[in-house]
Amino acid sequence: MAKAMIIGAGGVAQVAAHKCVENKEVFSELCIASRTVARCDELKKKLDGRGVPITTAQVDADNVPELVALIKAEKPDIVMNLALPYQDLTIMDACLETGVDYLDTANYEPEDTAKFEYKWQWAYQDRFREKGLTAILGSGFDPGVTGVFSAYALKHEFDEIHMIDILDCNGGDHGYPFATNFNPEINIREVTANGRYYENGRFVETKPMEIKRSYHFEGVGERDMYLLYHEELESLAKHIPSVRRIRFFMTFGESYLRHLNCLQNVGMTSIEPIMFEGREIIPLQFLKAVLPDPASLGPRTVGKTNIGCIFIGKKDGKDKTWRVYNIADHQEAYAEVGSQAVSYTTGVPAMIGASLVLRGLWKKPGVWNVEQLDPDPFMEDLNRFGLPWIVDENPVLVP
Repeated sequence: MAKAMIIGAGGVAQVAAHKCVENKEVFSELCIASRTVARCDELKKKLDGRGVPITTAQVDADNVPELVALIKAEKPDIVMNLALPYQDLTIMDACLETGVDYLDTANYEPEDTAKFEYKWQWAYQDRFREKGLTAILGSGFDPGVTGVFSAYALKHEFDEIHMIDILDCNGGDHGYPFATNFNPEINIREVTANGRYYENGRFVETKPMEIKRSYHFEGVGERDMYLLYHEELESLAKHIPSVRRIRFFMTFGESYLRHLNCLQNVGMTSIEPIMFEGREIIPLQFLKAVLPDPASLGPRTVGKTNIGCIFIGKKDGKDKTWRVYNIADHQEAYAEVGSQAVSYTTGVPAMIGASLVLRGLWKKPGVWNVEQLDPDPFMEDLNRFGLPWIVDENPVLVP
């Protein structure tokens, strides 16, 4: 029995909190903290009376002394960072100072540079190891479950994995001409950046949305998908032996792409400061403020997601292909936890990763990506807590 602190109060945090309360044999207490304490209080009201005591607090996750003071006051056994990836390092610093384990769902990126990579967080390896603390990086779905799928495939299905294609399909419809299913600022920075894929020991860069493929996704249908750079490519290229190529594809609808192209053309996706009426603003942050809050999309989003991995490699000297994926329903997710499936598929793995640390199964001093750890208990808990996985022994490959 242990206490967790969730930092953040958006859609992912809402799902993770629900799932922590559901998994009360591991999570005996919960603290939910955010810059906006009213959102924490609202979430607490939804969960009160379910057998897990919950406290709330206001905290600025950019402020290490504030974080340290809160962690010392609440004394959690693990901090689940479900805030913004800009805040990964300050929260890791606070965990080091207070002697508490750490977990997040997305790797660090500087607020003033649209670039995300693991070097900043991997640099904490010695400090966490020397203090006997565990830091789990990227325990969402992608990154997260996709890394666990890769570790599971290597452990049970392959002797060597040569190629990995990660396919992320969101077939949901929220009815808006343009909206994003998770933080608009992070989503748009990710989509408008140059694409990259790993091949033969190096990363190959492409223009944004330059490479397009179509794929039939069970539960959704035929969808166009585009090659993006995603952070798990960096860690999987490092941690999966013998891999020769890794690609990441994500689906987008025509309406989304038309609106995004227009917004780019008029400068609204820029992260460069401009002066407006005597004050400095960031256009993308202003755009985020006028777009629908992703947390509000749950009741109006219908359809399903289909996210998984295709593997090509060798088993017992023979060529093998294997696919593993999950299908999540937006309306079923909303009925269960009050959030749409994109938040659900991130929040559930965050809870699972934290529970494995607290149970000692993933308790390992240092900084770790999920594919470096035992995938079996994680895979079991995906089935148990609402993200069952499906195997395709003869998958259609992506050209």
